[in-house]
Parts: sequence; structure tokens; C-alpha cells
Amino acid sequence: MTDLIILALLRSRPMHGYEIQQAIQLSRMDEWTNLLSGSIYYSLNKLEQEGYIRTEAEERTGARLRKIYAITDRGEERFKELVRESLGLAPHSVKSDFAVGLNWIEAIPKEEALAILEDNLANLEKTLQNWQYGKEVKSEYGLTPYAVAAFDNAMAILEQDIKFVKQIMELVKHSS
Repeated sequence: MTDLIILALLRSRPMHGYEIQQAIQLSRMDEWTNLLSGSIYYSLNKLEQEGYIRTEAEERTGARLRKIYAITDRGEERFKELVRESLGLAPHSVKSDFAVGLNWIEAIPKEEALAILEDNLANLEKTLQNWQYGKEVKSEYGLTPYAVAAFDNAMAILEQDIKFVKQIMELVKHSS
């Protein structure tokens, strides 16, 4: 995923690692991807070694030397391969650490389980609000129909997760 995102960003213009990290944070991409900021520099080095990107320039800022990276023709082909691979994946996994833990929920006190579930619910509701706000803000700048569909899908999943956690909370409340 990191390689795909970096190659996509470099398709717009050459950038150095910090710019890539800022673009990811500014777009809030780090909230809906499995992208860790520390993996950006690792991926940049790997992509350069593999010939998918190249150092276009170097600029000195104080004692630091920053590499400005650009995508290569080979990198453009790799980008398209990664897009094809990602489109072949299921949009969301049914594998869930939550579901695994749910199997043994009765091993902890009911009050503690409810408190954890209430925190989880609050986090899910806050995340849903952030997605709704994000969609509104980004809609002002124009969203592709694909981006709208992705926002709507993510929000529907969050709504379903909220409903599920509420259902589990009711089951816990009425358990003996």
C-alpha cells in the first residue's frame, strides 16, 4: 500500500520525503490506510533501488541533504500493476480481532466489558463524524464519483459497526 501511495503522489510532481508525508497527513490518508509514516522513507529507498523512482535533485536545508524523488517510466508501470492488484482485493476483510475477543467476553467482568464497549462506540461515532466532515470538506474541492463511493462505503461500514457494538452492549447488559 505504501508503494502505491508514494508512486501515486510522485505522479503529480517530484517531491522529497517530508512533502510526501505532509501530503498524506493533509489529505488524512493515514486515517483510512494502513500507512505508517515511518514506512515512507523505507519505501522510498526500496523504490529507488528497484528503479521505480529516481533522485531528480538534492537540496540542502541547513546540515540536511534532501532528495527530491521523481517517478520513472518503470515506476509508472509498477504503479499501474499495484492499482490492478488493489482492485482485485476485497474492499474490507471479515477477519476481525474484535470478533476474536468477543468469543471470550464473558471472561472479564460485565461492567468492564461495557466500559470498553462504550469507549469503542464513542470512538466509532467520532470516526464516523470525521468521515462525514471529511466528505463535506473535500466535496467543496470536488470529489470523483469513485471517491464519493469510497466515502459512502466507509461511512456505511462505520454505521454498521456502531449498530453491531450497540447490539453487543445490549447482549452484555442482559447476560447473567
